[in-house]
Amino acid sequence: MDRERLQKSIAYRFSGPGLLVQALTHRSYGTPHNERLEFLGDSVVNCVVAAELFERFGALPEGDLSRLRAHLVRQQALHGIAQTLGLGEHLQLGEGEVKSGGSARPSILADAFEALVGAIFLDGGFAAARDAVLRLYEPLLAGLDPQSLGKDPKTLLQELLQSRRIALPRYSVLATRGAAHEQNFEVECVIPQLSVRTTGSGNSRRIAEQEAAMRAFDQIRG
Repeated sequence: MDRERLQKSIAYRFSGPGLLVQALTHRSYGTPHNERLEFLGDSVVNCVVAAELFERFGALPEGDLSRLRAHLVRQQALHGIAQTLGLGEHLQLGEGEVKSGGSARPSILADAFEALVGAIFLDGGFAAARDAVLRLYEPLLAGLDPQSLGKDPKTLLQELLQSRRIALPRYSVLATRGAAHEQNFEVECVIPQLSVRTTGSGNSRRIAEQEAAMRAFDQIRG
């Protein structure tokens, strides 16, 4: 675990290694693991994101703010931030999880990101955690479009393609990994007319399709 590199990536330095190590320790590896920190971090992320949306979008009603927050704190968003940080290579996993590709599993990475935020909160207080969350969320916050509130990525992609009179995308499962009770799906989204080909992964086919659709949507929109 390259703690120095990770701390540079999050722009926060822990006062000691204990909380950081725990945040990156999956329960399959041993104790203390990161589940309690994940619980705490989940609340911190929700609070910070809600407050930021409240400030940025002063005219939006409560229902629209709630949908925006749900969009930002869903597993796919957390997984994306964790991937940007390269959290997978820092995780401590049990042998079984290592063999089954746990370091790339969206649910494990999303949980680890929340645990990391919880660890920052305990180590440096709410202000430190808030600053870290806002830094890491800035690309997502900057790209928010309230007009697309409540629409999932597949719907957004479909509407975009229909507006340009382009055939709808094709989705196919590339691989299914893991035990039956904890499978991970890899799905491909293909739009031949635009030569667009993206992939997504998740613990259900629907989640994987949504991730692939969002990547295609972002690629087409530029």
